[in-house]
Amino acid sequence: MPLKLTIKLKNEKTADSSSTVADQPSSVEGLPGDLTSAREVEENQVIEDPENESENSGYQMVVYNPVVADASAANELVPEPSSIPRENPFANRGPRIVPTVGAFTVQCANCFKWRLIPTKEKYEEIREHIIEQPFYCETGREWRPDISCEDAPDITQDGSRLWAIDKPNIAQPPPGWQRLLRIRGEGSTKFADVYYVAPTGKRLRSMVEVQKYLAENTKYAEEGVRLSQFSFQIPRPLQENYVRKRTARTAQTTDFNPLE
Repeated sequence: MPLKLTIKLKNEKTADSSSTVADQPSSVEGLPGDLTSAREVEENQVIEDPENESENSGYQMVVYNPVVADASAANELVPEPSSIPRENPFANRGPRIVPTVGAFTVQCANCFKWRLIPTKEKYEEIREHIIEQPFYCETGREWRPDISCEDAPDITQDGSRLWAIDKPNIAQPPPGWQRLLRIRGEGSTKFADVYYVAPTGKRLRSMVEVQKYLAENTKYAEEGVRLSQFSFQIPRPLQENYVRKRTARTAQTTDFNPLE
């Protein structure tokens, strides 16, 4: 069963009103069940989608533990708390919108409740080892000492936002590097793009570019940076028509990447 990465769409910030925020939320202790209280963060990236620049929205990412995939409770939709706005994710399309990550969340393998993860780095650490190291509420005591399965979920599934399936065990980026996920607007021929940002600020868009960059900058190899630490795999949306269907010719030219 694949890992599920859920991306919850929220139309909230336009280019005119958005501001630059660090790409990780602060501690979320004390914020269970209240998405609007969670610190919102931006991916700090410029959108260059020629197909749908005006249709990018805000996102909240949570990682689903495959260990509980066969449990019926994992597939049930829990009523959404009134504190979470239920808005149409594709409504009010207008000026270009900066994609934002509102929260990182993982599902407990025991009680199936969603728990907010305090930083992007911790989220990536959990995702890297999610198969061999299932997540439990007790795991969250690293940042919330009193959390247990008896507590209400920090976030609940609902049908008003976009959910996607992610690949499990994606390696964390090397120290000093960033892995950025850019979600394209609805109707694009591809759901998302992955970029790696080197410590120098250089943005790499494919494994071929990473390989070339590492060959030209041998200091990274000396520091232990390996190609296996990079992955350009993207999530797959569960909303059937989010990505525009392509012809065989378009698919071949768009998806071909022998080193991905």
